[in-house]
Amino acid sequence: MLCTLCSWCVPAHALDDTLHVGSKRFTESYILGEVLTQVAAPHARVTHLQGLGNTAIVLAALQAGRIDVYAEYLGTIDLEILKHPKATSLEQMRKELAPMGLGIAVPLGFNNTYSLAMRGDAADTRTIADLAKQPALRFGLSHEFIGRADGWPGLARTYGLPQRPQGLDHGLAYEALRRGQTDVIDIYSTDAKIRQYGLRVLDDNLAYFPRYDAVLLYRLDAVRRFPAAWTAIEKLEGRISADAMIAMNAAAEIDGKSFSQVAREWLAAGGPAGAKANVAPSAAASTTGASTAADARPASSWRTGLAGKIFDENLGRLTRQHLMLVLVAVGLACLMGVPLGVLAAVYPRLRQLVLGVTGVLQTVPSLALLALLIPLLGMIGTVPALIALVVYALLPIVRNTCTGLLQVSPGLRMAALALGLRPSQRLWLIELPLALPVILAGVKTAAVMSVGTATIAAFIGAGGFGERITIGLALNDNQMLLAGAIPAAVLALLTQAVFELLERFASRAPAPRL
Repeated sequence: MLCTLCSWCVPAHALDDTLHVGSKRFTESYILGEVLTQVAAPHARVTHLQGLGNTAIVLAALQAGRIDVYAEYLGTIDLEILKHPKATSLEQMRKELAPMGLGIAVPLGFNNTYSLAMRGDAADTRTIADLAKQPALRFGLSHEFIGRADGWPGLARTYGLPQRPQGLDHGLAYEALRRGQTDVIDIYSTDAKIRQYGLRVLDDNLAYFPRYDAVLLYRLDAVRRFPAAWTAIEKLEGRISADAMIAMNAAAEIDGKSFSQVAREWLAAGGPAGAKANVAPSAAASTTGASTAADARPASSWRTGLAGKIFDENLGRLTRQHLMLVLVAVGLACLMGVPLGVLAAVYPRLRQLVLGVTGVLQTVPSLALLALLIPLLGMIGTVPALIALVVYALLPIVRNTCTGLLQVSPGLRMAALALGLRPSQRLWLIELPLALPVILAGVKTAAVMSVGTATIAAFIGAGGFGERITIGLALNDNQMLLAGAIPAAVLALLTQAVFELLERFASRAPAPRL
């Protein structure tokens, strides 16, 4: 049996016995992913790769075969994935997706369109067109909405909006609006917090937004590979109303229930025809690799507090994943960075090139680098995450290796030369041992940085403590955010302590004797 972590390293075709369900990084997508997982679980091995990021990342995972199906919206498929300037027919979308090996099926029964919202006490603002008359309003829009073809660019042109929006994570936008830190946010029409915060949804009076009917975007071969599971999934067609989806979102975001519990309760209450009989009470637990930080929300007050979320049953798994990412990334960075540092020290003409390239790589935003790596590698998960972490760990190792070697006393170099030592012997016997404390300081910096940077791995399904952070962002759950951030901080402190001990040992080592 393949472990959840190691399975990232094998081709998707080797995992044909497992149905991989995906989800994006917002509450509704998590829940729908759990619904699909639990409906299919009695009929196949199923795993839910949750919170994979935005549309581009999840689509890349689907095309690469790392996931088989996920819940998407017709407007997103039409305008964002297929890049149509205007809405087209369902048949046209299916025709264009087929050569990609993808299909659309199982309309779930609700329309979750985009809109803009303001606080309920906002005066004289009822429609989106009214916003054009108030250029001083502060817009806090999700990063994906700002960049989508069917999002802010087209909306601003259609309504002549002069404002310049600020990027804001969707999970944090409601609280920012409530606190008066922003005036207008983008919302999904099924968001539970619209009612909770008493927001005013602005009328799209020019009908800019298309319909975003929830459907399943899937690999065509999934129907053949998992016939029984797909038959069960098809029973979801038309079964989820907008009110039911709002209630499920509220159960997760307001009542604090886990995504798997929300899905399980909806299915137990009826769900699709026959689902109640098919889904076992522990369906989520029976799925391969579907246990997540979001599942750890038992009823007791201690267990639902911060301590409970930190020390839940997923702590060991997340710690192992995070450690693996850091250790492998730093190890690979050392294998590459130390020789590059030596090269930069020995050949002055290459020094600026080596240090310059590694310095430029350090400046590439982490999520942007991941987004570039996914289509290049044709996969998500551990491999692109490790490549990104190695890139960010290179600079301190290369720089400190070069600096440590350049600091070796010229007198020792001359003595070694007088003794007839070859350049390679001088390097291994004299220069590297003397430079070791400085090199270790660079490795320490890289390791501590990697502990923090490794939290981004969860955005593409590689696990680690970032898994809790992504869930906390989606739910605006500060305790869940801290449950991911605190163990990462503790691990960083422990890493620093270990390297400080190594540095002390290296500094006390006797100097090479000539």
